[in-house]
Amino acid sequence: MPSLGVSRSRWPVVAWIRLKLPPRPAPLLLMPGPPPPPEPPLDILEANPVPTDPRKRVFAYEEDHEHWVVRLVWDTDDPEVLEAECRAPIYGSRLPHEEVPKFWAAVKALIAPLGPLPVDGADPRP
Repeated sequence: MPSLGVSRSRWPVVAWIRLKLPPRPAPLLLMPGPPPPPEPPLDILEANPVPTDPRKRVFAYEEDHEHWVVRLVWDTDDPEVLEAECRAPIYGSRLPHEEVPKFWAAVKALIAPLGPLPVDGADPRP
């Protein structure tokens, strides 16, 4: 899973979850022209520029936990997907099995305003 934008944490991604957002209704256009860009699905997401492509609109949020960081990423080019990354100072392996349910719980708490979302993919699953 490619990481978008610039993360505050330089730790590698050791686990991730890809969530499917519900489709949004088409915007109501009052004047002719292209529709406005979509807004992020969560208020906590902030603009996170992609240095290699300034036209790309990516939004992210990072939350520190005891031994790792949860990072939510939403890209306007794929507005129906919300990605969650677990970044930790673990090199060459995955998140320890006992930490996976804690990561999933942290993601569920962050996306609670959206309600339950279907999981499109994850590594690892609890």
